[in-house]
Amino acid sequence: MFEHINVESITNVLMDFGPKVIMAVVVLYFGFKIIGWAVNKFRNILEFNKVDETLRPFLASMLNIALKIGVVLFVAGMFGFQTTSLVAVVGAMTFAVGMALQGNLGNFASGVMILLFKPYKVGDLIKVNDFTGQVSEIQIFNTLLLTPDNRKIIIPNGSITDGAIENITGQETIRVDMTFGISYDDDIDHARQCIMDTALSCDKILKSKPIDIFVTELADSSVNFAVRPWCNSAHYWDVYFFMQENIKKNFDKNHVNFPYPTMDLNVNATSNNQRTMESLY
Repeated sequence: MFEHINVESITNVLMDFGPKVIMAVVVLYFGFKIIGWAVNKFRNILEFNKVDETLRPFLASMLNIALKIGVVLFVAGMFGFQTTSLVAVVGAMTFAVGMALQGNLGNFASGVMILLFKPYKVGDLIKVNDFTGQVSEIQIFNTLLLTPDNRKIIIPNGSITDGAIENITGQETIRVDMTFGISYDDDIDHARQCIMDTALSCDKILKSKPIDIFVTELADSSVNFAVRPWCNSAHYWDVYFFMQENIKKNFDKNHVNFPYPTMDLNVNATSNNQRTMESLY
């Protein structure tokens, strides 16, 4: 079967396309290397100019993709392809893929909106879609949250912009709302003073703002206090956990009782004795 192979034709093809293939490989290799260097320099420029850290990975990613597409089009031109036609084909393919991935395009558009309007930024503590966590990264399609127990939650940007966003640390200060109950047998003023002493002992609570402590409910088995101190946004959980622990310690120290479920059992001794005597006869 090898007698039908035209060695001269193969040699001519190799002579025509071999140098082009080698040159294309060289251009791609060094082109991508230069692009990597340029993108790193671009990141450094963004950091030097103090561009928002949320925008840096997005802009660097866009530059990286654009430059690599340019290199690929240049290599295609080396083989005689019309770049204008190739761009049209790529555009048609992009449209077809976009129609098939409408959800991802929606997430992409939502990611751009988040980067532009900045309802939150990297480092903020937010609550979205029933998840509460610190924003670790805003990607093109997703937002990454780290929960207080160190779980990573990946949320599509589209679902974030479609619902409510609670930015807990988006302001400089925040109020920490808590509820503590005491027994009906305890003195309200004494319990209020214990709560105030505990709040004043916390160095994370802002003393320049009022610490609200008032009775909010006379519940079935407890008198409930609403406690509302203020703190810097970054200290929200510090204040919350401090108060939960130290209110209990201070109540114990000052003999203030926390309510807990109890059951009163009343036994009629006379009826029981009568039934016992009747059973003997």
